[in-house]
Amino acid sequence: MIEKLMHKYALSRQGAKDLIKGVIACTLQDIAFMIPVTLLYLFVKDLLANSLKGKALFYVIGAVVCLLIVALVTYFQYNSTFLATYVETGTRRITLAEKLRKIPLSFFSKKDLADLTSTIMADCTYLETAFSHFIPPFVGSMISTAIVALSLFFFNAKMAIASLWVLPIALIIVGSSAKVQQKLSNKSMKAKMDCANGIQECIDTLADLKSNNAEDRYLVTLDKKIDKVEERALKSEFGTAVFVASAQMILKLGIATTALVGSLLLVNGEVDVLTFFVFLLLVSRLYDPMQAALQNLAAIISTKTNVARMNEILDHDIQSGDTKLTNDGYDIEFDNVNFSYNDDVKVLAGVSFTAKQGEITALVGPSGGGKTTISRLAARFWDSSSGTITVGGMDISKIEPETLLSLYSIVFQDVTLFNTSILENIRLGKKDATDEEVLYAAKLANCDEFANKLPNGYDTEIGENGCNLSGGERQRISIARAFLKNAPIVLLDEATASLDVENETIIQTALSRLIKNKTVLVIAHRMRTIENADKIIVLANGTVAESGTPNELMNKNGLFRHMVELQTASQNWTI
Repeated sequence: MIEKLMHKYALSRQGAKDLIKGVIACTLQDIAFMIPVTLLYLFVKDLLANSLKGKALFYVIGAVVCLLIVALVTYFQYNSTFLATYVETGTRRITLAEKLRKIPLSFFSKKDLADLTSTIMADCTYLETAFSHFIPPFVGSMISTAIVALSLFFFNAKMAIASLWVLPIALIIVGSSAKVQQKLSNKSMKAKMDCANGIQECIDTLADLKSNNAEDRYLVTLDKKIDKVEERALKSEFGTAVFVASAQMILKLGIATTALVGSLLLVNGEVDVLTFFVFLLLVSRLYDPMQAALQNLAAIISTKTNVARMNEILDHDIQSGDTKLTNDGYDIEFDNVNFSYNDDVKVLAGVSFTAKQGEITALVGPSGGGKTTISRLAARFWDSSSGTITVGGMDISKIEPETLLSLYSIVFQDVTLFNTSILENIRLGKKDATDEEVLYAAKLANCDEFANKLPNGYDTEIGENGCNLSGGERQRISIARAFLKNAPIVLLDEATASLDVENETIIQTALSRLIKNKTVLVIAHRMRTIENADKIIVLANGTVAESGTPNELMNKNGLFRHMVELQTASQNWTI
């Protein structure tokens, strides 16, 4: 049962246990609310029999005891639902974040930031409400209603049927709305995601929109997306309301049939006044929570969309493997590697080459040829569709990704920085590094030039994603991280693309010191950056078009030579 609840509602094991506890608490609370009705029944019975004398103290004490029981049970219910739910929400968000850390990056190519953020924040928040306000009260009311219903049959079966026949019909009406609600919820969620993506895109591209005077045109499109969200929300609410309102109207008929049947039985002498009174009292007490239960049932049905989005992450396959490295050296070998982002689009086809330790291996070729994909596969950000990738003879597909990445220093083309100091951004490369080690790495990456000009030097906060720095300055911080980590394998994805000629030369000199006896894989578009490479792999359309030393490739009169000649000619271009 625990495992079923965990999957059905995307819960942790403790969360599933707390959900059961919350259901029990809500059931006890509903039963506790029936105790005063029992006391009232005894009071009316004694009143009608004119036997209240000497029982005043009993009813006073009974009333106090009822209040205490209700208070204690309510306290237990609050702790078991609300407080436990808040803890579970935090656990669920951490679990999702941990799972995202282990999921292959191929998953993120199908998702955007707004979608994932919505899942972790909005979906978790909605389920927090469901597990505190919807599920435990609904299940608790069902159990307590079943107990009360059985007890009514002991009083009078005919009256019980007259009172209870509406309950299954009302539940069936709301339950039959599941497919409709699911369809409406999916459309509503899609509209919300489109709107969230539009807002995020607007913020990310604000400079481009302003520069092209396109703000008004874009906002018209964004307004339509916002209106669509409102439209879908109204349709979803209306679709749910039709079923819930219909069920609640049916529920009201129960009071009428109870009164009608009870009156007929009373006239025929089959029930007494007290029994008739008790049924009217219990039915009125029974139907009120049932109306809320019908609304809760509809809300529970609508959670399927949110749960499905969370389970898409939780159930996704993770990259796992051994945590022990067994490599002999640091040669990177690709053996007939194939890779596709989607099943119908092949990015790499039969790629084979070896990047040897102590050498610089450069990946060049036209855009879209697969250069960046190869670097990502080498670090196991993705897993290849087929073929083998090894480091020092060790199959990287069998190594836990975080363990494998301890062998790599990586400088991406797109740099990611954090809103903290330059010093701490560089320290990301080695979390236990001393300030002296960080500063030395920064010096190697030529960060002194701009850091010393800032108000607080290396302690200056650089803003969100380094917004207070230039592209070249951000890139040098990223390179400094690689220096600090000092891993045996270095991956450079257009590492000097944002640097001017002078800084590029300085960085190249520093890199020559860094790569001694290491495996270096360089992705470059500018031929100048790889003129001293030991080996060049030319990629075109996902295949190795040619490979060799720079001189060998220049003598082949192939694609590499063509690229060099084009770039040389472009240097003479003027306005």
